[in-house]
Amino acid sequence: MADGDHLRLEFMTSSEVALATAGGTRTIVIPCGAVEQHGPHLTLSVDADHADHLGILVAKGVGGALVAPTVRVGCSSHHLAFPGTISLQENTFEMICQDYCTSLARHGFERILIFSAHVGNSPPLARMLPRLRSAVPAPCRVSAFTDAKAWLECWRDAVEEAGGEPVRVGGHADIAETSLMLDIHPERVRAERYEAGRLGLLSQGDLELMWRDGLAAVSANGILGDPAGSSATIGRHCIERIASLLVERFSQDDPAGHSSTK
Repeated sequence: MADGDHLRLEFMTSSEVALATAGGTRTIVIPCGAVEQHGPHLTLSVDADHADHLGILVAKGVGGALVAPTVRVGCSSHHLAFPGTISLQENTFEMICQDYCTSLARHGFERILIFSAHVGNSPPLARMLPRLRSAVPAPCRVSAFTDAKAWLECWRDAVEEAGGEPVRVGGHADIAETSLMLDIHPERVRAERYEAGRLGLLSQGDLELMWRDGLAAVSANGILGDPAGSSATIGRHCIERIASLLVERFSQDDPAGHSSTK
């Protein structure tokens, strides 16, 4: 059994889940990802792979938690110009998240923590969060991390701390994402195909253009940043820093339900 598999809901029996909740395990993490292009050097699975890995770290970090199956496909319409990308409509993504939450609440989970390794899911998650909270009965509480800016800033800091160049962080198929894949799934990295994309974090105007006309409107090769200089060491640091950020934000949430994670 791989490390952390004992925390994955899908690898447990129904009676084992019942015993866990009866024994006080009432927190569950829902990781979200995407199946979308990541430039010429990374597989479509990056965000889902990253979410799988982070889910275990978050569950361990908050303590007394299990991990639901990753919602592997997300809102990626801005990537549809690139072959292979699969995208859910926002209302479809919301219904999947709602069905996860209501199912898990029915079985005794009282604290549901949602995060997305695909930054493009953050705006939809923020918009749906009030409705997800309304969909579950008391005492269940739903929290979601939706602060894309903090995520990207964390990556920049982590890359610099690990000896990389923060200017190469752009948020998509860059030094951070390439490095984390070198750490968790090196066989899914085509290092001979590295090429730079759009450098620097996108301005508000660039973001609006991307959401309206797609990523290809701001980066012809689908890369935001530059994978040059990537390493498994940088990747491990990025993963650990993001996991710490998520655990910190979720831990700040008031168990009584009076605050929200943004």
